[in-house]
Amino acid sequence: MGSDGDERQAAENAAARQPLGIALFPLAAVLFPGGLLSLKVFEQRYLEMAADCLRQGLPFGVCLIASGDEVGAPAAPWAVGTLAHIVEADMPQLGIMLLSVRGGRRFRIEQRKVMPGGLLRASVTLLDEPERQALPPEYARLGAVLQQIVMRLASDQAPDASVFDDASWVSYQLADALPLANLAKQKLLELDDPVARLQALASYLSLQQLIAEE
Repeated sequence: MGSDGDERQAAENAAARQPLGIALFPLAAVLFPGGLLSLKVFEQRYLEMAADCLRQGLPFGVCLIASGDEVGAPAAPWAVGTLAHIVEADMPQLGIMLLSVRGGRRFRIEQRKVMPGGLLRASVTLLDEPERQALPPEYARLGAVLQQIVMRLASDQAPDASVFDDASWVSYQLADALPLANLAKQKLLELDDPVARLQALASYLSLQQLIAEE
């Protein structure tokens, strides 16, 4: 990449680190980058949020609930969450919206406030992701496990085979697919190093005797 390209990339990275204002949707679930999540929205604050995001083409933030509930008084979220981009929206009946969202960049909440209607809004900083890294040979078995899961659950929408050699993609998608407790998924989401995430997942699979220890 030439000097112009380096300067442009540096400018984009600097822009990404500027605080971003988003609406928050605290859930009893963790959304990973690249992951899909289906939501049934019926509270007025979230119906208005979804409509606004659709109208403006903006994401909202999904965070695991640290304390509180999904319905009723605003819940307190964990500080690290994921941008949710709406890919499908349907309203089968008045007052109910069905959303399918895909995870984008991770973020950290810097400040948050409760709006008059009960919606949480926050100033967040997007977290850096490492450059693409090949799946280390010692974790190739994790890529194979994920490939089996993906082929079984979505054989008609199988991703390109090359992504199964991407350490970040494999670590995020496997963390999403495995039946882990939400708190464990949150801790995996917060890890910046994909190899550390792979190591934790390998330990879990070995403990469950789903893969052999090396």
